[in-house]
Amino acid sequence: MPPQILSQTPTSVAVLQGDLNSLKPHVQDFIQTYVSICKPDSIYICDGSETENRTLLALLEENGMIKRLTKYENCWLARTDPRDVARIESKTVIVTQDERDTIPNAKTAVSQLGRWMSEHEFDKAFKERFPGCMAGRTMYIIPFSMGPVESPLSKIGVQLTDSPYVVTSMRIMTRMGTHILDSLGDGEFVKCVHSVGCPLPLQNALVNNWPCNPEKTLIAHIPDHREIISFGSGYGGNSLLGKKCFALRIASRLAKEEGWLAEHMLILGITNPEGRKKYFAAAFPSACGKTNLAMMKPSSPGWKIECVGDDIAWMKFDGQGNLRAINPENGFFGVAPGTSIKSNPNAMKTISKNTIFTNVAETSDGGVYWEGIGEPLPAGVTLTSWKNKPWIPEDGEPCAHPNSRFCTPAIQCPIIDSDWESPDGVPIEAIIFGGRRPEGVPLVYEAFNWEHGVFIGAAMRSEATAAAEHKGKVIMHDPFAMRPFFGYNFGKYLAHWLSMGHHSGVKLPKIFHVNWFRKDKQGNFLWPGYGENSRVLEWIFRRTDSENCAKQSAVGYIPTETTFNLKGLGKINLKELFDISKEFWEKETDDIRRYFDEQVNSDLPYEIEQQLADLEQRIRLLK
Repeated sequence: MPPQILSQTPTSVAVLQGDLNSLKPHVQDFIQTYVSICKPDSIYICDGSETENRTLLALLEENGMIKRLTKYENCWLARTDPRDVARIESKTVIVTQDERDTIPNAKTAVSQLGRWMSEHEFDKAFKERFPGCMAGRTMYIIPFSMGPVESPLSKIGVQLTDSPYVVTSMRIMTRMGTHILDSLGDGEFVKCVHSVGCPLPLQNALVNNWPCNPEKTLIAHIPDHREIISFGSGYGGNSLLGKKCFALRIASRLAKEEGWLAEHMLILGITNPEGRKKYFAAAFPSACGKTNLAMMKPSSPGWKIECVGDDIAWMKFDGQGNLRAINPENGFFGVAPGTSIKSNPNAMKTISKNTIFTNVAETSDGGVYWEGIGEPLPAGVTLTSWKNKPWIPEDGEPCAHPNSRFCTPAIQCPIIDSDWESPDGVPIEAIIFGGRRPEGVPLVYEAFNWEHGVFIGAAMRSEATAAAEHKGKVIMHDPFAMRPFFGYNFGKYLAHWLSMGHHSGVKLPKIFHVNWFRKDKQGNFLWPGYGENSRVLEWIFRRTDSENCAKQSAVGYIPTETTFNLKGLGKINLKELFDISKEFWEKETDDIRRYFDEQVNSDLPYEIEQQLADLEQRIRLLK
């Protein structure tokens, strides 16, 4: 378990900035406990100021961890050790007393719905890693808020780290600085501890000046103590502990206890030509176009999309029964490859300044480049790959890592919603699930009711992505796009979602499933995607008004032939886009049943079991 707080431990290290004694006693105790264990040379209490940010960026540049990109305003490039490039699911664990609190009673040896570590194992792992791990380095103390500081939905954390790269990135991704401690007062906070695991002097030479310790990487969550402990990785999802670690794994547990939802969802505002506005939340696995959808430039005339958030939504019913959502983050940590003027013009504008790029390629004129950027290199301009080597297309490998990232302030997005920082959040009228399914799954369908919608989320499947260590294009089960991020037993998570439907006096959002990625027999996409996806959102908008523009199918309500807006789009094979093949769906339901049986087993709620049986019956009736 986490070390016992050592009250009033004497601090013998230098404090480079801030006054440790001015902090609240429970914050002091947390810091001093880890100072005594990690043995940093100095302490730096981050104030979140622009001056501080410039100083740390200069330090990172001096140490060779980042490089200034002269083509843009205040943009930087980091190249990591090639062994430290993504979330590492196999080394990400939840520590609880009882294994069943973390993962379902699976029939397989290894659960696909999270990894449990016993308290005893964690104690041993902690003692092997953390004593003296910050020797020769500075411990940075980062007070941060997930969500607008004054919002009742927000939560506060304090992260300790020995990485200035983490500090500069957390300044983008969270509301960060000493003013957060004023809001905290004597309240509870999530304790976050991170070390790159490379005490000085170094035992081994660094690759790309990037400190990490891949052999001993461990990312542990201790929900009973509201604590996150990360060691050995400097990569975003493993080291920026406000992201998936706090905002999903710890927050989902808090949400269960407090009666709200912490989800891997974008939030967008959509306004029709008559000026009526609604808000939707949507869950997609990584690299399935989630950021593109959140920042879409709609092709439908008169429609407008505005972005509240591209990755995470915290949602709670208000006193009037509306499901209100905030984006707990302050920036975008997006996948670079595939982002282009065509796919996401608003993202391209957002990242043109004040952005930290990681593992993209660098152009000889001081810019960035990646696969799918959609812009030819100017004559005479050459590329240096993410591995810091000259690159040409004939090399046979990508110039940018498939999981290369941009870390950029949300406020720079040209279509950021005017209420994106509203303390009350925005009212959600539709929840959309989706994935990358090349065959069998219709472009869009609507759940029959809340329970059916929860089943649709539970049964989500998608091609695997580079955001984790999985390689290749295999169809994986990814329920709610949360498979790597559940903070507790998935069966209990489903029961929590189902319980939302039993709240009295609430306005439950309608639930939908979309699939932009269906292909024909020749391997061509049946739907043009990108801005044309606004036509699907238009149909969803109309359905949230209960407009009669749908018909029942075996999988849910689908658009009627004459009410789906295809004006000006050219030839679209609607029949194939919405075809529901009996053969495909028999196999699909078999796979879903096998997955539920093997992975969730006796923890599967009865209501989900019944929804699957109902779907199987409807498929049997197909001709």
